[in-house]
Amino acid sequence: MSELYNVYCDESCHLENDGINVMTLGALWCPVAKRADISKRLREIKVKHGLSADFEIKWTKVSKGRLDFYLDVIDYFFDDDDCHFRGLVVPDKTVLNHHNFGQTHDDWYYKMYFVMLKSIFDPESKYRVYIDIKDTLGHEKITKLHDVVCNSHYDFSQHMIEKMQRIHSHEAEQLQVADLLIGALAYLHRGLTTNQAKLDLISRIKERSGYQLTRNTLIRESKFNLLIWNGQGDS
Repeated sequence: MSELYNVYCDESCHLENDGINVMTLGALWCPVAKRADISKRLREIKVKHGLSADFEIKWTKVSKGRLDFYLDVIDYFFDDDDCHFRGLVVPDKTVLNHHNFGQTHDDWYYKMYFVMLKSIFDPESKYRVYIDIKDTLGHEKITKLHDVVCNSHYDFSQHMIEKMQRIHSHEAEQLQVADLLIGALAYLHRGLTTNQAKLDLISRIKERSGYQLTRNTLIRESKFNLLIWNGQGDS
């Protein structure tokens, strides 16, 4: 019987003219059967650090006073074999020439989402994809992305990828952890250095992953998979 997975997607600095060169996309995925256990454990970590169980894990909230909490969240992610992450970094979206490729920025954005997701999917398994509602993907765009991804995997009946839908980040702890990991990648690749707590968190991710986070991992890396996209047929 096929295993069913939930995939939680988030993004950072995705707009074409937002004044920020780097764009990041990412997804945390886990077996549906483990979803509740993972959420429960993350909520326990919040309470352990004197926070409400409903406190929202966010990269923008990382500070010196909450560093130990966020380090515990990162350690939990790496300690739990059921949690996996795939990140995609576009180092400089300002050099893109959409006209030369006969595409709009939205077309390219779909392409990046597809590139980010495709290495997660195994045709022997099934998936439900959840995307942060704050992202630019409205209902019509979600439907189109679902069609694009399914068709590219010859999943025309949408049997493998059962659904894609938008959710609020407060609805899923897993989506909050995706936000944290994506935020760390964006901070590193933008060369920012003003927040020591964020730098310490990035150092912990490097230590636990075994990667410097500046180069591609192997495509079959299943725990912390990273692609630095240069537009040359990367996968």
